[in-house]
Amino acid sequence: MHEEAITIHIDPVVSAPKIAPTDSALPTKALFIQTYGCQMNVYDSERMADLLRPLGYRATDKPDQADLVVLNTCHIREKATEKVYSEIGRLKAHKDRLALVGKKMTIAIAGCVAQAQGEEIMRRAPCVDLVVGPQAYHKLPELIAQAARTTGERLDTRFEAVEKFDALPSKRTPDGPTAFLSIQEGCDKFCTFCVVPYTRGAEFSRGVDSILLEAEGLARQGVRELTLLGQNVNAYHGQTGHKTWSLAQLVRALAKIDGIERIRYTTSHPSDMSDDLIEAHGEVPELMPYLHLPVQTGSNKILKAMNRKHSVETYLETIAAMRKARPDIALASDFIVGFPGETEQDFEDTMELVRSVGYAGAYSFKYSRRPGTPASDLPEQVPSDVADNRLQRLQALILEQQRAFNETKVGQSFDVLFTGPGRNAGQILGRSPWLQSVHAQGPHSLIGGLHRVRIIGQMSNSLTGVLVDAI
Repeated sequence: MHEEAITIHIDPVVSAPKIAPTDSALPTKALFIQTYGCQMNVYDSERMADLLRPLGYRATDKPDQADLVVLNTCHIREKATEKVYSEIGRLKAHKDRLALVGKKMTIAIAGCVAQAQGEEIMRRAPCVDLVVGPQAYHKLPELIAQAARTTGERLDTRFEAVEKFDALPSKRTPDGPTAFLSIQEGCDKFCTFCVVPYTRGAEFSRGVDSILLEAEGLARQGVRELTLLGQNVNAYHGQTGHKTWSLAQLVRALAKIDGIERIRYTTSHPSDMSDDLIEAHGEVPELMPYLHLPVQTGSNKILKAMNRKHSVETYLETIAAMRKARPDIALASDFIVGFPGETEQDFEDTMELVRSVGYAGAYSFKYSRRPGTPASDLPEQVPSDVADNRLQRLQALILEQQRAFNETKVGQSFDVLFTGPGRNAGQILGRSPWLQSVHAQGPHSLIGGLHRVRIIGQMSNSLTGVLVDAI
């Protein structure tokens, strides 16, 4: 659930993934995928596109003209379900209009809202042709065929992580030098505010061999930076033969793949920051000096109410160990304010933790009730205006720290992985080792490679630099 730059807010909508042209011998069909939420959903959308490419589907940015529209939904944010129904209403108008001229639009709802509200979606929105949960989207071609025949089951929200990963095509079409690589799904932590265990299921780790095979294929296609994804990614325990590998062991193996020059991972849990993973940060140069480690609150009382399974003290011990292993590490986190029972002192404890750690950025939210989660029924719900005020104060402090961190990079020179053109003419955009966006003037021929840049300026969300070779 994180963007390219270290930012305070999450953009709730991610554009449709790009799809390579299909075989010209196939009848082409227009595919529009709208992706909401986290990087795992972005990855899932890319894999859906891979699954549908052999059927002749090509990308379009015009949902009103699409043969197939997929809404890949997220259930984390407040009013997520209402947003889905609102979008379905707009799509129904397009579908009805196309039907008048003899054209058919298939509407599919995927992702976590599909998992949580699947039967209700089918009941309330008959225009939806199929609903597919995050562990069953590999069945999209089959479900589309069933919908086309107007027979068969249109709802598939079973948890089948093993079957899902086994069924996905091994070939991917990356869009640029960076790529997400899903290695773990689900969560067994059951934080009282979170729906992930109910929408993504129990923790499951992909086998080592399939991950390495996918990574090697991406490297051959020019990918230089991998971001390993999982709802609880540092709990990874994948099998290879009769051995079980940790995330640290997997990172070390991925770093040996020719062409892979940068590795990141997200999202982690403080309780699963093992010693070997911390050591890897100090010993594997390909593992970038950036760690997103959600703490959620600086109050032990609230951590216990959240069922977070770590304390402020153990979190700070982990931070200290990380900084000892990798002194230049950039730290990011997640925070929830206004959790039921949070007092002004609890909130001040959070502010003190932020001051103590010093973050390069963070995602911060006001608590919102998620139906079916234990926290939704807790007493002492914090008034909305109080939570709003606390969120503004927290975000102001985090923004101040973010700007201060970016300021430390001014005057430094380091390698930037250029990922695409910038907004202005002659400008290219890349990523620093600390996940900041970096703008520089340079030819598009540099996109896809690592190049030395000297930083000459900073803004809250990005850096400005000049190519060292051009100085």
